[in-house]
Amino acid sequence: MARLDEKVRGVFVISVTPFQDDGSLDLDSLDRVTDFYLEAGADGLTVLGMMGEAPKLTGAESRQVIQRVIARAQGKPVVVGVSSPGLAALAEVSHEAMAQGAAGVMIAPPMSLRTDAQILNYYRQACGFLGRDVPVVLQDFPLATTVQISDELLGRLIDDLPQIVMLKHEDWPGLSKISKLRDAEKRGRRRISVLCGNGGVFLPEEVARGADGAMTGFGFPEMLVQVTDLAGRGEMDRAQDLFDAYLPLVRYEQQPGVGLAVRKYVLAKRGAIASAAQRQPGAQLDALARAEVERLLRRQERRLAELG
Repeated sequence: MARLDEKVRGVFVISVTPFQDDGSLDLDSLDRVTDFYLEAGADGLTVLGMMGEAPKLTGAESRQVIQRVIARAQGKPVVVGVSSPGLAALAEVSHEAMAQGAAGVMIAPPMSLRTDAQILNYYRQACGFLGRDVPVVLQDFPLATTVQISDELLGRLIDDLPQIVMLKHEDWPGLSKISKLRDAEKRGRRRISVLCGNGGVFLPEEVARGADGAMTGFGFPEMLVQVTDLAGRGEMDRAQDLFDAYLPLVRYEQQPGVGLAVRKYVLAKRGAIASAAQRQPGAQLDALARAEVERLLRRQERRLAELG
């Protein structure tokens, strides 16, 4: 399986981790949802991300997920989330994942980091523990981590650590960060791939600013693929029209605390997973929320029909 590099483009879907109603890991549904993402046109997959409930898995379960998805991915690249404040644990999971055939690993900064010097030192040490041959995705998600990576610090991380080949961009507001990064590359800074998160809520604008695609999840991953393709070809009106048909559900998924419950509900409804269950602690949709999602799905279907 090819490893990540700075030229990667497209959509890497953040995979949910399916559980049965009793909270046990559902490996059959993991196979099914992997197939579902690839059939939707995903260029790659990411497992054990924040929306993959990674902290709720045991070490043995994490290894099962990694092995199962890589084996099922039909040669498509798989990125493994390995974020951890402990570098020994981070390196152990990373090396196991790479030995299984992962394309690279994703690292978010620990919440304890506050200064530029602390952030830079953490990534220097992490890359040192991994070794030069392990490609790294830097996850910049301050809404979740509370860690702010400035434009200047991002540039220094890129300059100092050639292992960082991709930015998972989730700063918000953060469109200007993409523009500044691409402008710096025009002035001589090395290029890195930029895939964006946040449930795709800014996807058309991000691609127009120079992002290479998306690394996020949604109950309709085919939308992420189609919008990225259209926007990347400069067909912004078509991209926006398609995106707008899905936007109410995208927005509904952005609710803190229940977004994953919405996504899993939709995926279960579409047959991609057997159960919408999260491993506890985890939110569940009540009857009123489910009715709201159903109304949004009906409206979405009508909008798509109108677009032809």
